[in-house]
Amino acid sequence: MLTCRILGPVEIEVDGVPVAVPGLLPRRLVAALVAGRGRSVSEDALLAVLWGGAPPASARDSLFAYVSRLRRALGGSRDSLVRTGDGYLLRTDSTDADRFAESVERGRELLADGRAAEAVPVLAAALAMWRGEPYAELADDAVAAAARARLAGLRAMAVEEHLAARLGAGDAAGTIDDLEEAVRAEPYRERRWELLILARYRSGRQADALSSLRRVRTLLAEDLGVDPGPALQDLERRLLLQDPQLLLVAGPPATPRPLSAFLGREAELAALDALVSAHRLVTLVGPGGVGKTRLALEYAADRAWFVRLADTADPVQAVAATLRLHTANRTAITAALADRPGLLLLDNCEHLVAAVAELVLHLLTRCPRLRILTTGREPLNVSGERLLPVQPLPAAQAVALLTDRITAQRGGWHPDDADSAHLAGIAAALDGIPLALELAAARARVVSLGDLSDLLRDRFPALGTVPRGAITPHQTLEAAVAWSVDLLPPAERSLLLRLWPYEGGFPLAAADADLDRLSALVTRSMVAADTGVSPTRYRLLEIIRAYCRTRDPDPAASRAAHAAWARDLVARWVPELAGEHSPHAMRLLHRDLANVHSGIEHDLVAAPEAALRTASLLPWFWFRSGQVSDGLRLLEAALAAAPHAPRVDRVRALSGGATVRFIGGDIPGAMRWLREAHDLLPEPEDHAERVVRAQMLYYDSVVHHATQDFATAEQRARESVAVARTCDDRWLVPAAEVCLGFALTGLGRLDEAHTVLVRAVTEALASRQGWSAALGEMGLGWLGLTGNTPLGRPSPIGLADTLDAIRRSLRLFRAEDDLGNLLTCLHLGAQALALAGRTHTAAVLLTAVRGYAVRRGVDPDLVSPALTAAIEATMHDADWAGAADAARDLGEPQMIELLDPAR
Repeated sequence: MLTCRILGPVEIEVDGVPVAVPGLLPRRLVAALVAGRGRSVSEDALLAVLWGGAPPASARDSLFAYVSRLRRALGGSRDSLVRTGDGYLLRTDSTDADRFAESVERGRELLADGRAAEAVPVLAAALAMWRGEPYAELADDAVAAAARARLAGLRAMAVEEHLAARLGAGDAAGTIDDLEEAVRAEPYRERRWELLILARYRSGRQADALSSLRRVRTLLAEDLGVDPGPALQDLERRLLLQDPQLLLVAGPPATPRPLSAFLGREAELAALDALVSAHRLVTLVGPGGVGKTRLALEYAADRAWFVRLADTADPVQAVAATLRLHTANRTAITAALADRPGLLLLDNCEHLVAAVAELVLHLLTRCPRLRILTTGREPLNVSGERLLPVQPLPAAQAVALLTDRITAQRGGWHPDDADSAHLAGIAAALDGIPLALELAAARARVVSLGDLSDLLRDRFPALGTVPRGAITPHQTLEAAVAWSVDLLPPAERSLLLRLWPYEGGFPLAAADADLDRLSALVTRSMVAADTGVSPTRYRLLEIIRAYCRTRDPDPAASRAAHAAWARDLVARWVPELAGEHSPHAMRLLHRDLANVHSGIEHDLVAAPEAALRTASLLPWFWFRSGQVSDGLRLLEAALAAAPHAPRVDRVRALSGGATVRFIGGDIPGAMRWLREAHDLLPEPEDHAERVVRAQMLYYDSVVHHATQDFATAEQRARESVAVARTCDDRWLVPAAEVCLGFALTGLGRLDEAHTVLVRAVTEALASRQGWSAALGEMGLGWLGLTGNTPLGRPSPIGLADTLDAIRRSLRLFRAEDDLGNLLTCLHLGAQALALAGRTHTAAVLLTAVRGYAVRRGVDPDLVSPALTAAIEATMHDADWAGAADAARDLGEPQMIELLDPAR
């Protein structure tokens, strides 16, 4: 890296290390080469520069010696000095003259953009590069003289721009002496007189300003015979009119800067920069405590007029005070900002939305170079406004913030594994809200992280007050939330306070409100809306939920309304699991599973029979979604809480729950519940009971298949088909026929099973029953495995067709969101791979499926333990080598890919 300095005596640096250039002639050589500005300088020109018009006879030899000496001095950069034609070229990486010109241009750009405070140090640094006369060694050279004149003119302009920047940044009084000196140095540069006159006027010295005007007018007339230029004449006119804009401190005062580290938000800062660069009005919106003010301050730094509105009722007065105007009205503000570029930051606008919107619209239409950045809970709703929602911190950034703040409180503390788990839990409980995280970290000075976690359970977090020096206008988290809630109109506040029972969000129908009121809560950042799903999903932050729970005037009514909605949701969508809308129904039930379970928990105490009715409808969903442990817990509690409920509900709960017990590995418990169901409903008496009996027989067949009592499984399946036909249950018929196919396969009647299963799949697909078709395809897969094992009977389908059936089943079960059967199907697929000779892949898939199933409380080996044992007996220890490591990070998509025939 070769650097040359010519703004004073010549200096050279190579990689930051000074290089000695002793002697006048060698220094002239360097200066002449630098003056070439990247072009070759001929030998004759160099000889003229070094020795004038009469070089000695040995001049060329001396020149070669100087060049050689300079190359040695350059060391690693010696290739920068090269011979070109009849001359020499010096390639420099940087010169102080170029850096000076670039810095002056950058300072002028900042000043023109209204960023005077930023321009001051840039221009000061540029002027500090001057150490004396440029190209001092080349006093008589014409090329150097031209370059010297150009640089001198640029320096004179830089002096003026630096003084203008200081004046624009508010240092009017401090610039007067320097401006007087600048005027004395070059009295005919009118720009310096303009700045001096303006500095005196802004310092309250109006008479001195007018005196300076008379002085420059006299000077120009007597010495040059001319009048002042247009700029000075316009300034004189405005002084006499006492134009209020002349009093503007063009640069913003220093904005408040928090003392703590700013973590994360890189994407938001980039987005904010892009928006403010392209649009004149940008609003940061988000809930209280989410970090809107901090983000705005980090972006604006010291280049914006920062107006804090949280403590005022009049935005006009607040803006006028920030601009240091003597008159606080819109006219004075407009006059001050009329043709000035700059950024106005209006913070915490939520309680003054109408007044701020009116002021912003007024300023934007009359101050064309002004940009405005606002923060608040809701948009201003002004034409041209661009919104940037500020979301809570992601989990990793929230934990990083907590760790940083706690480290500041606990010297030498480093989180261990237990601490890390607590930090993640605290961050999640506080929704990644920076204000809440800051307060939690402050509490961690006096309580353990475990105790802090306990503080956040089921109540509004009591986290103390904000530390001194924080920028938030609220002293506590509760005050921040209360500020937002209290600003709501009564109808919207009433709705918000009733929404706390909903866990994990809710759709519009759940809110028991019209769209306008809910939209208003979204607009005011009290409720978040996820429009990327259908139906739109709404959610309260956990700290807002906790606050509403403690402020709800009738929490019992809110819980009851929530539970009633959950009951209606289950009653509406569980029947759809049987038909073509099954995937949609699965997604809806999955999405509100927390609400459904919470509703049942409420009803267990308040309405036990309603709890049992809801729980009795859900076993098939729990089975398909893998929610075994939660499902069994709620079923057992509901059966115990409602011993005298209608027998339809109890039979449905017992028989459906038997399959949940079966898939969880509790075969004796499943058989016990089936016996209780049969005892309760030996003969149906009406249509509803016939439907429930058909379902009970279907579930009975499923469980007896698991016990390998295939004869009973066949009998129950045929009975289920018969009863289902009598009550026109078109969903249950193909499903029960699939059960019959499974039973016939277990009995070894493979041809008959194949016929039944193909018919069931065809019927299911014709009636758009994707789930029953998926089950039938899985039955064909099991049939193929049974017939292709070494001890099996001849199969009507080969191993390739078996794998195809399993793949079709997987596709259908994925579309149905049926995790339980998806795992079972993957288990069968692994066995098929083993029979096909892909034994290591089979071992990896079996390991992955079993690990995933254990975490879900499902036992896929129950489908056919004998078949599984027979197939695994053909595998060897080498097949299992490394299977655990390969299976560790496999999810559903990766497990399904292992069955790809191309692998």
